[in-house]
Amino acid sequence: MPNKRILLLAGDFVEDYEVMVPFQALQMVGHEVHAVCPEKEAGDACPTAIHDFEGGQTYTEKPGHNFELNHDFDAVDPADYDALVVPGGRAPEYLRTYDEVLEIVRHFFAEDKPVAALCHGLQILAAADVLEGRTCTAYPALEADVRGAGGNWEDEVTRDGNLVTAQAWPGHPDWLAGFLDVLGTNIDHAEPAAADD
Repeated sequence: MPNKRILLLAGDFVEDYEVMVPFQALQMVGHEVHAVCPEKEAGDACPTAIHDFEGGQTYTEKPGHNFELNHDFDAVDPADYDALVVPGGRAPEYLRTYDEVLEIVRHFFAEDKPVAALCHGLQILAAADVLEGRTCTAYPALEADVRGAGGNWEDEVTRDGNLVTAQAWPGHPDWLAGFLDVLGTNIDHAEPAAADD
């Protein structure tokens, strides 16, 4: 399958691993990834938050990196993209208030294009009203949000048609593998080069 053009929705205090890892991994396998944020342009940055699981009743939050956007949000035409990535963190809570963001998400579902979302990213999908009848997962505290939006809840990385969801960044290996599968991405596993004697 040819390489895809993928749209990634970022925002201030997006979860660090959940934006950095898919952005870099999808580029690594040859896809073109446009990272965008409302009211920002290419070259602008979104500060990230590092969420960790350290034994408390919920995650801890620490300052992360500055994630540099590489495309202008106002230039986005969702018809130009093959797939969508929706990371979690604190950003989805406010990104879901932008009508333009919800319209972008609705386009991908209406056209049955691949969508990968995880953690709090499901807040955007719920606000876009695209989860009705879909089996998915999210950060565990969002089970009520997913069910309230008509989704069917699972406790693990889940694929429902072209929608791939995970609870948080620890699910990256299965989540990214599932997304690459729906994208039709084939990765050749080369044998390591032999060391010279």
